[in-house]
Amino acid sequence: MSARATSPGGLRVTRFAPSPTGELHLGNARTALFSQLLARHAGGRFLLRIEDTDSERSLEAHIAALMADLHWLGIDWDAGPDREDERGPYRQSQRGALYAHYYAELAARGAVYPCFCTPLELELSRRAQLAAGRPPRYAGTCRNLSADERARRAGAGAAATLRFRVPAGERVTFVDFVHGLQSFATDDIGDFVVRRADGSAAFFFSNAVDDARMGVTLTLRGEDHLANTPRQLLILAALALPAPAYGHVALVVGADGAPLSKRHGAMSVREYRERGYLPAALINHLFRLGHSTPLHGLLSLAEMAQAFDPTHLGRAPARFDEAQLNVWQKDAAHHLSAAAARAWLAPLLPPGLEERAAGDFVSAVLPNLVLPEDARPWVDIVFGGPPPLEPAAEEVVRQAGSAYFSAAAAAAARDGNDLPAIAGAVRAATGRRGAELYMPLRVALTGRVHGPELAPLLKAMPAGTARERLARFA
Repeated sequence: MSARATSPGGLRVTRFAPSPTGELHLGNARTALFSQLLARHAGGRFLLRIEDTDSERSLEAHIAALMADLHWLGIDWDAGPDREDERGPYRQSQRGALYAHYYAELAARGAVYPCFCTPLELELSRRAQLAAGRPPRYAGTCRNLSADERARRAGAGAAATLRFRVPAGERVTFVDFVHGLQSFATDDIGDFVVRRADGSAAFFFSNAVDDARMGVTLTLRGEDHLANTPRQLLILAALALPAPAYGHVALVVGADGAPLSKRHGAMSVREYRERGYLPAALINHLFRLGHSTPLHGLLSLAEMAQAFDPTHLGRAPARFDEAQLNVWQKDAAHHLSAAAARAWLAPLLPPGLEERAAGDFVSAVLPNLVLPEDARPWVDIVFGGPPPLEPAAEEVVRQAGSAYFSAAAAAAARDGNDLPAIAGAVRAATGRRGAELYMPLRVALTGRVHGPELAPLLKAMPAGTARERLARFA
């Protein structure tokens, strides 16, 4: 059964094919990123296909949110539900006529048959096989029903799925471009459903047919789909459709090695975005989850595409660690332009804050931030009332003495929120230098012994703030 890495015209085509039944989570976001990079590395095409055949769980709101999350991450596509071309439509719910054509082809070749087994009958069969120590698979109950019996059951109103007739005694082999040579015995697969009882296409069928008809040449997906691949290769062979090359990337797990879940933190892309994480941080972390690279530092998507190598995809589970994500987050925050940094922190800043003060504040606190929320205490300190002193700060004030603060307050009354002028006046009055000179100023102005650089922080404060805070201790 053939597999290909490029189309007949030599173009590499990849895709991301999510089911819109919930939010975009990090594992799927990584699959989308890797699939895009796989195409971009070779100058190929990247497609977005929405697999919405499950009409009850597929919601328009989920589709819109998924596409918004991908755009926010910087993951863009060449064709998709909002960018149709001759290979579309790119929503499976709109491809029913195409599927019907291929069902008819399979039926004409005797490759499928109607199955009237009820869910209860299938469950009882499954339990019996497990109890006997056998792997559960379809027992073939309806495989050899006569045409008359099928007609009788259909006439009686019995609902039927359509099952693929898996050939006996064969092996399905393919080379997975992550895991290497794979081989599956058809006797271990069992006949599987390609059309549900409600007439909708099952995943095995629609996913494989759409990859072929959309010209996909490389299909990268999670390794939980590895066992699906032989079924899909059987379908494509029966229809004489070209198969893509398949690669199955290791799943993402938490730092403790357990499957990634809510207990490891906020797991949807939306939640990370709302917490203030930057797209550059997320994609840089995802790029290195299960993909090794010699490159260090923050990379752009173009640089990632140039460096992406499918031979560097690991087979071991990829460990997601939010502490490592925070390293990338801090790096990404420090690379923000002044305008981008102000926009990032804008929801926390006081309404009507003038541009100069906002710029001074952001430049002061940015080196100390991982997330916007980290700036909230400093918003209160800079723009709110006089801050209470930490216990360690009270001793610093006591040792400085009232003469120190009298000189400082007088300088602030004369020169405003100008740290060099205030410090110079205090130095002249007290002879203090270094930490002995600056620490009492920091404590009186911010209430803390540690924090962002003091000069720009002081510039951001409203006029008169420095004099007021220093005079408290004079």
